[in-house]
Amino acid sequence: MADSIMSKAATMEIPINSNGDTGTLPEDDSLEQDLQQVMVSGPNLNETSIVSGGYGGPAGGIIPTSTIKDIRMKSRGVNLPHSHSSASRLAHHSDQHPGSSNHNTSPTEEVSRGVAVEKLDSVKKWGINTYKCTKQMFSEKFGRGSRTVDMELEAQIELLKDTKSKYENILRLATALISHFQSMVQTQQALGDTFTDLSQKSPELQDEFGYNAETQKLLCKNGESLLGAINFFVSSVNTLVNKTMEDTLMTIKHYENARLEFDAYRSDLEELSMGPRDAASMVRIEMAQHDYQIHRDKYERLRSDVTIKLKFLEENKVKVMHKQLLLFHNATSAYFAGNQQQLEQTLIQFNVKLKPPGSDKPSWLEEQ
Repeated sequence: MADSIMSKAATMEIPINSNGDTGTLPEDDSLEQDLQQVMVSGPNLNETSIVSGGYGGPAGGIIPTSTIKDIRMKSRGVNLPHSHSSASRLAHHSDQHPGSSNHNTSPTEEVSRGVAVEKLDSVKKWGINTYKCTKQMFSEKFGRGSRTVDMELEAQIELLKDTKSKYENILRLATALISHFQSMVQTQQALGDTFTDLSQKSPELQDEFGYNAETQKLLCKNGESLLGAINFFVSSVNTLVNKTMEDTLMTIKHYENARLEFDAYRSDLEELSMGPRDAASMVRIEMAQHDYQIHRDKYERLRSDVTIKLKFLEENKVKVMHKQLLLFHNATSAYFAGNQQQLEQTLIQFNVKLKPPGSDKPSWLEEQ
């Protein structure tokens, strides 16, 4: 009898709705009585299953028979505790998927945390270094602290700063000369055009106006040549002052900052060396010695860079200014001597190219 009931239950289709509830089963009372008899005398129904759709169906259609009883009792309003097999399946599922209950830290969060810690350490080091340097700076200003001085190098640096200031004054004066001389050339150009116009309209003074017109035009042409030479002079000196010298002064600024840091850490090491010599103090002294050595190497390296740059700057300055001063002298002398040929040869000698008239003005496309 048990075998017939089991075969009947195994081949029965259990309709299941989309929400997981079973519908109304036919032969409800008779099947329940047969199942109760099997539970008493037959095998354990918790270990058996019913294939939905008959034999040969897919494995996903297997439904434990214990679920049938639970569904029937729920439909009658009876609450049943979870069986041991259900609890064990839930526990096994939670073991296989630990991420559903425990939140693991992602690699992106680890990287972000590392970057934040690195930035915090950088800010901390910057703060300590700034404090030490500020303390050293005020100590030097009030005469309480000592500073490292390289007398020869300091003299060269002061000479460079003074030279740069004087060369900047040359640039200002030469630029003013260009502005005034350009105004004079434009006036000569306008005067020559006026003489030419009057020579055509005044037959009785045609020759006189013509001579003056030619003279003014010649002076205007020579003036443009002299302006080209002075512009070349100003451009070369400007490159020397505002690029070459400025680059060296920037290196000097880094050197002075390194000197201040070196003296700050040197003073810190001297203060620690004069204190007690217990275990904690020895650790601080070793750390101070390490920082002192780092800033000493940096200071010596920048001092060497400054010495080399000052040497090359002096050589470059002499070479550039020798050429530019010779150009300025020859062009000015030829212009005021009225020697047009010598003025032109001077421009060719120093490779000075004159800009065509009106090249400084914007084109009609740019004016639109």
